Amino acid sequence: MKLFQTAFAACAALVLSATAEPEEGFVSLFDGKTLDGWKVGGNAAAFKVVDGAIVANGDCSHLFYMGKGEAPKYEDFELRLDVMTKPNSNGGVYISTVYQDSGWPSNGYEVQVNNTQSDWRKSGGLYAIVDNKEPFTDNEWMKYVIRVEKGKVNVTVNDKALVKDYVAEEGKSKLQKGGGTFAFQAHDPGSTTMYKNVRVKALK
Repeated sequence: MKLFQTAFAACAALVLSATAEPEEGFVSLFDGKTLDGWKVGGNAAAFKVVDGAIVANGDCSHLFYMGKGEAPKYEDFELRLDVMTKPNSNGGVYISTVYQDSGWPSNGYEVQVNNTQSDWRKSGGLYAIVDNKEPFTDNEWMKYVIRVEKGKVNVTVNDKALVKDYVAEEGKSKLQKGGGTFAFQAHDPGSTTMYKNVRVKALK
């Protein structure tokens, strides 16, 4: 009887976790099954969904969040997501960006995704602005929290603060006035990065 009760409790916990509400105020941007609401700038084959995650691998391309039509604009927000790198892989999470058909995004900031690829700039840094030199671990999910509020950018990975209240010099901010969208990067054919549990909370 005790064994049955233990098994029942475990099953109940699984059901509750599967149906649990997302964090208060957060909205999911990825359904875990399709790329609905997202649009590729570049090689469409560089992005696919595998086992509930967006997998990026291929020549320079970017997957932009577009919602149900015109891309929504997030100005003050908190973005949360889980990120994984395969060995020797480079990628990125763009914030406050704008859709473009090809090339490296010319708008917004890139939050680095890279643990063991040759670029010395490692995961969680604001690329070429506030860089992180200490890598995390490949093949493990990293918890990214990216927060922008009143012009300040904060980034934590696995609760480690890597970008703290960064504010650009006057006239040099890459944050879009009125807000921008998000994008994931496929860096090169030798790099495989993954993204899941993507959700955002607007702060105003």
